[in-house]
Amino acid sequence: MSNVRNRIEAPARSYEAPLHAQEIVGSPFEGEFPEDFAAVLENSTGHRSTIGCVIPAYNEEESIADVIEALLKQTRVPDVIHVVVNNTSDNTVKIASEFAGPHELKSDEGDQFTEVFVHDIGKNPDKKVGALNYGYSLVEGCDYLLGVDGDTIANSRAVEYLETEAVGDSRIGGISAIFTIDDRPIKGGVGKFLIAGQRTQFAAFNLQNLLRGRNMAVLGGQFSIFSTNALRDAMKQNHQTTPWVKDSEVEDSLLSLQIKSAGYLTKISPYARANVGGMTTLKGYDAQQVKWTYGAIELMWPGQRGDTKGQPFHPNLRLRWFENFGMLTNLFVRVAFVILLAGSLSIDAFIFSAWWLIPPLVAMALNLRIARTMTHCDNRDVLFAVLLFPAEMFMWVRLGHFLRSWSRFLSKKKVDNWAAQAKAESGGGSLGHWAPLLLLAAVLVAMAVVWTLIGPVAQSTILWIGWPIVGVVTVLQTVGMFAKLLRRHHGYKV
Repeated sequence: MSNVRNRIEAPARSYEAPLHAQEIVGSPFEGEFPEDFAAVLENSTGHRSTIGCVIPAYNEEESIADVIEALLKQTRVPDVIHVVVNNTSDNTVKIASEFAGPHELKSDEGDQFTEVFVHDIGKNPDKKVGALNYGYSLVEGCDYLLGVDGDTIANSRAVEYLETEAVGDSRIGGISAIFTIDDRPIKGGVGKFLIAGQRTQFAAFNLQNLLRGRNMAVLGGQFSIFSTNALRDAMKQNHQTTPWVKDSEVEDSLLSLQIKSAGYLTKISPYARANVGGMTTLKGYDAQQVKWTYGAIELMWPGQRGDTKGQPFHPNLRLRWFENFGMLTNLFVRVAFVILLAGSLSIDAFIFSAWWLIPPLVAMALNLRIARTMTHCDNRDVLFAVLLFPAEMFMWVRLGHFLRSWSRFLSKKKVDNWAAQAKAESGGGSLGHWAPLLLLAAVLVAMAVVWTLIGPVAQSTILWIGWPIVGVVTVLQTVGMFAKLLRRHHGYKV
C-alpha cells in the first residue's frame, strides 16, 4: 500500500481536462432525503480511504477519453486509475495513453493527486473477467476497488457519494451507482426506440432496488465500488484466487451473491449516478439480454451446471424469479389473447367489452410514473410511456430474448455468449434474434390449421374455457400493476 501512495503523491504535472468531456448535469437526487442516507452524510468522518479504479476496456475508442476525463473531474478522484485493455482491435490503447501519468487536480475539496496507468494485456481468453482480475491484482492493497466500464460517464460527485456511504458502514461490501443511458446522441429510429425502452427498463430495475431498502441485487460493473476486505472474504469462502470467475455469463451477479453470502450488504446509492452505453441495434441488444438472462437462469437453477452452482433461494435472486415469472405471464397473456381473438372473430363470436381497456390503461399509467422518476426524463420517455404501441413492441422484443435464453439453457447447448455479444455489437453474428418471431408465426399458422379442422362444438368449448383463464390472469396482472402504481417512491429519482 505504501508503494501505491508514494507513487500517487509524487510531484505531478498539472493537468487540464479536454473540453469535449461529457458531463451529466442536474441534481443527482430530487425530493425528500432518505433518512438512512442523510445520517450517513451527517456522520461521515474525515477518514481518507484509498480507492483503486479499474476500467476494463474492449474496443472503447469512442468513449474511453470521456470516461477517464469524468473520473479526473470527480470531487473525490480515485487514488489510482488502471485502464486494462483486452482483446482490442481499435485505438483504445492509443487514446487512453494520452492520459497516462500523474495528475495534480484542483477542486472545491482542495488539491488532489492521482496517476493513470494503461495496460494492454493483449489477447485474453477470459475477456472482461480477465481484465477485472488483472486490475484487482494491481489495487488489492487499497481499501476499495472502483469498477468502471469503458463506456460509463459518471456524475462529478459519484465517487464521493459511493465512498461516503461505504466508509460510513463497514457492513457494506459493495455499492452501485444508479445508471441510465444518455439518449441525446442517439440517431436513427430503431436506435431511439431501443434506447427509450432500455431507459425505462433500467429505471424500473433501479427503482425496485431502491424501494427494497436500497438492497442491490446486482452490483453492476458499470459503476460500483467494492470493499477489498469483502472481496477477500468472498474469495476465501468460495475457494477462489480471484474475485471474478469466468464460469458465469453474469460475473457481476455471481460476485454480488458471493459478497452477500459472506455476510456483507450490497447496496445502491440514491445519489451517485452514471450514464452507460446502450444497445442501438436489435442484434446487439438481443445478444446482451440473452447473455444476461442465460447467466441469471444458471444462478437460479437448482443443482450444479458445470462449475456454477445454482442458488435458487438466495435473497439477491428474488427479483430474478419475479422478473422471469412476470415475463412468462406476459408471454402467456399476449399469445393466448391473439389466438382467442382470432378464433372468436373467425366464427363471429367476439363481443367487445370496455373492461379490456383497463389493463393497457393501467400499464400506460405505470410506465408514465416510472418515466417521471427519471432525473432527466424527456419527451421521448413520456411518449414511450403513454403511446401504447412503443412499450408493447419493446415487450415483444424482450419476450424474444426470454424465449431464446430459456431454450438455449434447457437445450444444454454450449454457446460462448460473451463472443456472441461482441460479434453482434460489431455488426456480425447470426440472425437468431428473429427466431422467436418465426416460431410465433409458425405456431399461429399451425393453430389456424387445427382450428379449421375441428368442429364448431370444439371451437366453442375452447373459447368458453380459454377466455375466462386469460381474463383471470389478466386481472391478477392488472392488480399487481395497480399496486405498483400506488406504491410510494419516497422521493427517489432514478
